[in-house]
Amino acid sequence: MWPEPRASTGLLVDLYHLDAAYVSWRTGQNAAATFDLYTRAAPFGGAYLLTAGLEPALAFVRAFRYTEDDLAYLARVKAYAPAFLDELRRFQFTGELLAMPEGTIAFADEPLVRVTAPFREALLLESGLLRAIGVSTLIATKAARLVDAAAGREVADFGFRRAHDPYLAARAAIIGGCASTSFVAGAKVFDLPTAGTIPHALVQAFATEEDAFRAVAETLDRYSLLLDTYDVPTAIATAAVVARDAKARFGHELVAVRLDSGDLLADSIHVRRVLDVAGLRETKVLVSGDIDEFRIADLLAAGAPIAGFGVGGNLAVGLGTVASGAVGGVLGAVYKLAWYEGGDDPARIKLAGGKTTWPGRKVVYRCGEFAEDLIQLDSEPEPAGGRPLLEPAIRAGAVIADVPSVHDLQTRAVANVRALPERYRALRDPAPYPVRRSQGLLELRERVSQQHAPGHVAR
Repeated sequence: MWPEPRASTGLLVDLYHLDAAYVSWRTGQNAAATFDLYTRAAPFGGAYLLTAGLEPALAFVRAFRYTEDDLAYLARVKAYAPAFLDELRRFQFTGELLAMPEGTIAFADEPLVRVTAPFREALLLESGLLRAIGVSTLIATKAARLVDAAAGREVADFGFRRAHDPYLAARAAIIGGCASTSFVAGAKVFDLPTAGTIPHALVQAFATEEDAFRAVAETLDRYSLLLDTYDVPTAIATAAVVARDAKARFGHELVAVRLDSGDLLADSIHVRRVLDVAGLRETKVLVSGDIDEFRIADLLAAGAPIAGFGVGGNLAVGLGTVASGAVGGVLGAVYKLAWYEGGDDPARIKLAGGKTTWPGRKVVYRCGEFAEDLIQLDSEPEPAGGRPLLEPAIRAGAVIADVPSVHDLQTRAVANVRALPERYRALRDPAPYPVRRSQGLLELRERVSQQHAPGHVAR
């Protein structure tokens, strides 16, 4: 369960949201508005997104209010009218939020979230929703790609020390298919399995590597050892001797050994061979250290006998890979006005600068088993055999969405990724997934574009 914010979230906005809300208040522009949250491209050079972040997004909306301390701060730093601050004091979201359930496969340009509310209410939620959905979806998608590349081998989240938001990162990593996390507080909050080996510092603290290994083996009944502090061949030879002794004397098991640097292919092959000769066939070889999906795939394709991967910063901040030309680090999600009831024509569009938008209140349907997706106006009839992807999450300001456990979300997400045809899951050069727009949506966009074309005279 996502922890409820300990404080109000009303200041989790960018300054221009408050300024825009103030202008809206001064001018009476507060009609019903619809915003779409979506991304213009899938990350990492891939074809799909794995949605995540709805539960923290709902917690953000529930907690969105302004305390007296918040209002005193705003009065001190901005010359807002006292009556406007009084309105903020009474703020409560009263609108509707539709969203794709967490663990859904989505594609570029599809609304992941649709918010309809009085203009100021919807506007002020922008950055908080983008953060919760954008960060979570980025990391869940990264995790899904890592797990896919690992082909049945476990992937652990080692990213706490690199994460910009460790709770969002750990939660999204598990949703995306990671088996465990090293982040203890996150494991407690979300009831997740923990994972970890030992640090180089512990090995270095002892006079010899053997002393360190024996201390670990005698202290922990199930333990793992890190092999690349000094010299991998020497370390694995020592580890094998220590493991046999600890088993005989204490019944303690060497569960895994980890490689964190060096030639992971050659070293993993050598380590596996030594373990097998020593009768330690059940001891797993794990690797970490700047691991991403491309490196996982390359190692396994080359025959590396690796049983699991620990992935840190590449997962926790959703990094891309320069060598592979994969863009990452940020999802690039946007939150755009598509409908505003004030005025004669409620359809709204952005045209300039190449980042054009699509007007209208839209819904998304999945047709068949990933045959195609259809984006259409919600006033158009449902397509035959289509399944709506946007589901009600908030109605009249009240949260009505089911909030499954992280474990249930992982089950859903993993099943959905596996159902996606392999050509769309390819790490490199995936096939583009067909996302079609309805005739009604195309016609609306053309009409609204013409209304805002240079030289057009309003009638």
